[in-house]
Amino acid sequence: AVVSTQSTGGHTAEIVCVTFNPSSTLVATGSMDTMGKVWDVESGAEMATLQGHTSEIISIQFSNLGDKIVTGSFDNSVNIWDVETGHKVISLLGHRGEISNAVISYDDSLIASGSMDKSCKLWDSRSGGCIETLYGHTDEVLDISFDHRGRQLLSASADTTARVFDVATCKCLSTFVGHEREISKGTFNPSGARVATASSDSTVRIWDVASSTLIQALEGHSDEVFSCQFNYAGDMLISGSKDNTCRLWRDVNSERIIP
Repeated sequence: AVVSTQSTGGHTAEIVCVTFNPSSTLVATGSMDTMGKVWDVESGAEMATLQGHTSEIISIQFSNLGDKIVTGSFDNSVNIWDVETGHKVISLLGHRGEISNAVISYDDSLIASGSMDKSCKLWDSRSGGCIETLYGHTDEVLDISFDHRGRQLLSASADTTARVFDVATCKCLSTFVGHEREISKGTFNPSGARVATASSDSTVRIWDVASSTLIQALEGHSDEVFSCQFNYAGDMLISGSKDNTCRLWRDVNSERIIP
């Protein structure tokens, strides 16, 4: 059985995003009240308030060391915060549209951001400098994610396509074409060889990164699909939809989804 052990208060508007720190001792929340907050898991006590954005926080993530928090906001900025003090360390400025997501690489050296300005940016997490702006999409970038090794970056767009970029060279390795409506979510499988994309066309699609080819279209939802995620083994996928259901997809042929 799953039971509620703590309930957090303190925000004055809807909470949009939540995340655990790597040791599961802290939780961070981002809200439409423009603030982030850090909470102690055991006591439920508020440990810090992240104040500095001027619009809602749409994404929030701890660094893998657990000492920093990265937030993306509709104020077009990405902020890095010190977990212990709650002070803003640096703001990453340069996007000309709202941030859709901001993620940190596995070694904490890079931050990637996606924006409604149709671009992605790679940032040095220590200096805050923009390393590269990644172009190619013709509509808003709705999601981004690193693979588990931090060597590839996946972008999903309202232009109905998704792209994989090589992080070292910033070159586009793959473009996935086939969805009929915008892609709201994209994720790598554990090996980084396959990508799953969730779309407003009611499907989830599995793609091969090396060849950019469609492996399988997962049909069954009756409305837009907003989210998808592989399990740690890579042989199952969960999807969440506007049709009020989640679906678990099991790979009956391991060669189909994971190499």
